[in-house]
Amino acid sequence: MAEGLVELHCELNNTDHHTNQISVDQLILRRGQSFKVTLTLTKSFNGDLHPLVVTAMTGQYCKNEGLLLLKPKHSEVFSFIQRSSLTSKGITKLIIFPPANAPIGEYTLQVKYKDEEILLANLVLLFNPWCLDDWVFLPDEEERQEYVLNEEGIVYRGSVDYISSMYWDFGQFEDSMVNICMKILDLSHKHVEDPADDVSNRYDPMYVSRIVSAMINSEDEHGVVKGRWGGPYFDGYSPGHWNGSYPILKQWLKTYYRPVKYGQCWVFASVMCSVMRFLGIPCRVVTNFVSAHDNNGNLTIDAYYGEWGLGPRRSHESVWNFHVWVEGWMKRPDLSNEGKFDGWQVLDPTPQEMSGGKDPLVDIYEYIGETHLKYDIPFVFAEVNADCISWLVSELQGFYLTSSRVGQNISTKSVGTQKRQDITSTYKHREGGFPWQTGNTLSFSLEID
Repeated sequence: MAEGLVELHCELNNTDHHTNQISVDQLILRRGQSFKVTLTLTKSFNGDLHPLVVTAMTGQYCKNEGLLLLKPKHSEVFSFIQRSSLTSKGITKLIIFPPANAPIGEYTLQVKYKDEEILLANLVLLFNPWCLDDWVFLPDEEERQEYVLNEEGIVYRGSVDYISSMYWDFGQFEDSMVNICMKILDLSHKHVEDPADDVSNRYDPMYVSRIVSAMINSEDEHGVVKGRWGGPYFDGYSPGHWNGSYPILKQWLKTYYRPVKYGQCWVFASVMCSVMRFLGIPCRVVTNFVSAHDNNGNLTIDAYYGEWGLGPRRSHESVWNFHVWVEGWMKRPDLSNEGKFDGWQVLDPTPQEMSGGKDPLVDIYEYIGETHLKYDIPFVFAEVNADCISWLVSELQGFYLTSSRVGQNISTKSVGTQKRQDITSTYKHREGGFPWQTGNTLSFSLEID
């Protein structure tokens, strides 16, 4: 490949693309937005006689001894225009435009003029919440600052009556985050099974979100965090040790992708939020207080008790003081062409129930009455809407029903402040109209023959 002088204007381009917090030395761009490159050829330049040809390649994958170049299926070719040139010296300024539906990831750009081929740039392309045509477009600038660029946050824990807050350093723009986040994508089982299909599907924020959700926990091979819900933690750190994502992600990278020990729901969610924000998907951490764990999908949490003070009959269903997940902002054309499901989507990276082989990614509020949707979302829906039923196991079979207990004070950090924002109304319709929707407690008894 011939040599030429290339000026990438990294600091200028990255500032325009809101990535200068990541780097001013490496070209990191957002799709759907142009960037500038100055090229000096070793030969005089005449674009009318011999046009420049710019080639963008992503998804390079070594197979056997050859190099397989994977072309994205759902992306247009990067377009460019020649702004100006000094033909005697072969200097030309290019404005290059990555389309708003290009797959994210690492790219190699080459330029060819006559028989001269030059490496133009190695760059990283991210989602663009500033671009109207990107599926992650977020119209409010203050929200973009909070949900994409803010490296500091608050995670809520405790109980419904005693909500506590803890500081969390998301650190999505720390050193090595480019390598870390690209490795998370490339080590997923989807990429290992079919690299070409995986890379081509990275145009889709829903697809990428599911990959990240699966890779955050160690249930997938090379996953980032290993969960443990009780001690001992002698071979690692307790979940309460962590107050930032970067030390976890950095340790995962340095130990060649061995799961970091240990995490619980708030750790999984906070680490995922860091990766999502780096990739350009607006993301926030959400805490649900009195959170149901419904194993059988019947929207009830059943507890069984015997008579005379006997202990409960064993049940694998439970209600937790709190549970933490994340929400990502994106369009959902896969669910509706009318934009009905666009907006905040629930993603839960904590390993719990298999969702038909898919991670839950759904607008929970709009789920009500939409049970035909192709994604297996009742488990997440039950976390905020299940009824709690206590069964008395005896000849007289009774039960005690509490409907308003589950899904209270659903919380996230407010935009631009340190205050807690209650977003329960975005998950649940206002209760009322039926006894089990008014917050009343109902008791029944059934005589068993």
